[in-house]
Amino acid sequence: MVMMKATWVSVLVLAAVLLVVLLPAAEAVTCSPMQLSPCAAAITSSSPPSALCCAKLKEQKPCLCSYMRNPSLRRFVSTPNARKVSKSCRLAIPRC
Repeated sequence: MVMMKATWVSVLVLAAVLLVVLLPAAEAVTCSPMQLSPCAAAITSSSPPSALCCAKLKEQKPCLCSYMRNPSLRRFVSTPNARKVSKSCRLAIPRC
């Protein structure tokens, strides 16, 4: 009985360790369209995006679908210039 208990404890500890090691740590992203303000000039004109714009765009990638669903933001993030900025930053436009 004691041996069986020790085996189960060992199996559970091993499973917990594997979960911690194998699952990637989720990074918390605060979705805020204001974080994309460095991209405003590139999105509203034909100027190329800055390095800061690309960094912020990549940081906000998990939020892009919610921005596209928001009627007041959609007109900015779904434009041809926004697509050019994404392409210049080597960021795939998510399928939402």
